[in-house]
Amino acid sequence: MQLSTKHLLGIKNLTQEDISLILSTAQQFKEVLQRPVKKVPSLREVTIVNLFYENSTRTRISFELAEKRLSADVINFTASASSAAKGETLLDTVNNILSMKVDMVVMRHSASGAPHFLADHIPAAIINAGDGINEHPTQALLDAFSIQEKTGTLAGRKVALIGDIMHSRVAQSNIYLLKKMGASVVVCGPPTLIPKHIAAALGVEVSYNLRETLAWCDVANVLRIQLERQNQVLFSSLREYNLAYGIGKNLLDSLNKEIVIMHPGPINRGVELNSDVADSKQSIILQQVENGVAVRMAVLYLLSGRSVAE
Repeated sequence: MQLSTKHLLGIKNLTQEDISLILSTAQQFKEVLQRPVKKVPSLREVTIVNLFYENSTRTRISFELAEKRLSADVINFTASASSAAKGETLLDTVNNILSMKVDMVVMRHSASGAPHFLADHIPAAIINAGDGINEHPTQALLDAFSIQEKTGTLAGRKVALIGDIMHSRVAQSNIYLLKKMGASVVVCGPPTLIPKHIAAALGVEVSYNLRETLAWCDVANVLRIQLERQNQVLFSSLREYNLAYGIGKNLLDSLNKEIVIMHPGPINRGVELNSDVADSKQSIILQQVENGVAVRMAVLYLLSGRSVAE
């Protein structure tokens, strides 16, 4: 089996079959990662460039580790330390890299649509590692893999996305994926952090009441407050936000049921999650990080066009 697309630009472009194939392939690679020797020759002779125009720690390291586990040749590019800082255009940068015979480009950019622009202009396979406030497809895939691993299925699951929905590419990709795979989705947060037309546009329920949302859901994916993307004051203070929408152990204990807690990271401790929740047995945040490598291995492998896993 193979994916229906040459690129991974967003979850919006994937079919249900594509998602299932990526998740099942990730399961196979997770089993590889449990072995004493964690490296396989699946992408030997494949050259991948990690093209990051925006700061990243978790995603960049996760992709780099996935690439090296697959035996690919890896080039790391950081815009601030390159000719891009001198005014070189995105297309010129990539054409220069492609002249070095690169097969795949993993790209993060602050401009929504930048990976789609590249996919229209260059022959290499493009993987979107986050573009503006548009999508972050591999995060949604690893979140889905983690939910499926923890609860057994995505179909019929009640998933709440809580926090800064307006500025979150993770939220958008998660909504696309969860809806395609048969889950129910509620977004919850202050009215100023939830887009006005999201219910009609994306087919989700909207709640402004945290307790009611937690009482409804099986899984709470708690999103970071992205102060760096907010160009106006959208709530009074981080302390006030924590009092209204922060999740602590006392609140979870009062629900009379156990829900799964997730977070794409990095966590603002004491803002969206208190430490007694982030480090609790209900949290699968560290499993998400571990699963990210297996999921990205699956995406890289499937987009490489290699027909037989080694």
